Amino acid sequence: MIGFIRGKLVSKTPPQLVVDVQGVGYEVEAPMTTFYDLPPLGEELLLHTHLVVREDAHILFAFSTEPDRLMFRTLIKVNGVGPKLALTILSGQSAEEFYRCIHDSDVQALVRLPGVGKKTAERLIIEMQDRLPDVKETTGNSEQSRGKTTQETSNPKQEAISALCALGYKSQDASKMVQNVSVENKSCEEIIRLALQWVASK
Repeated sequence: MIGFIRGKLVSKTPPQLVVDVQGVGYEVEAPMTTFYDLPPLGEELLLHTHLVVREDAHILFAFSTEPDRLMFRTLIKVNGVGPKLALTILSGQSAEEFYRCIHDSDVQALVRLPGVGKKTAERLIIEMQDRLPDVKETTGNSEQSRGKTTQETSNPKQEAISALCALGYKSQDASKMVQNVSVENKSCEEIIRLALQWVASK
C-alpha cells in the first residue's frame, strides 16, 4: 500500500495530477477539493493516497488532507459507490455541504451530482448517517487554494469543461455550467469551483 507521495507538482489536468518523486512521475487522480489546495507547478507537495487495484489497472487516488482520504474510504464502503463516484462526490460538494445533505436527508441535493440517482442518494443517507460522526470529527477541508499555478492553461474555459466531463457531467451540462459563471481572468480550477457552486445553488 502507498500511504503518501512527496514530490514536485509537474502537471495538473483535473482530475489527474503528475507528481515527480525522485525522477519517477506518479499519475494520480484527485478530487477538486485537492486541486483547490495545490501549490504552483514546480513546487513540492505531499499527497495522502489510496491505491485501488483492478484486473486491468492500478489507480492511485490522492488527497491534500488525511480527512479527505478518510471520507473517500468511507464513501467507497457504501454499496454501489465506487472510487470514481466517490471522487465525483468529493469534487461536487464541500464536506460541510455533504454533511448537511446526509443530516437533513436531502436527496434532491445529492442527485444533482453526476452518477448519483435517487436510490444511490437514499443509500448514501442511510449508510453514511451511522459513519458520519466519526468522519466529521477528523475532517478539516481547506477551502482556499495556496496559490495560482505558474503555468496558466491556454484556454481555462475549455479545460474546465473537459474536467467537468471527466468528473462525470455530460458535455452539454458541463458547457452550460461554465456559461453560467464569470470566467474572465480566472484559472481552470476557479472556473470549476464556480460552476460546481452554481449547480449546488440551483
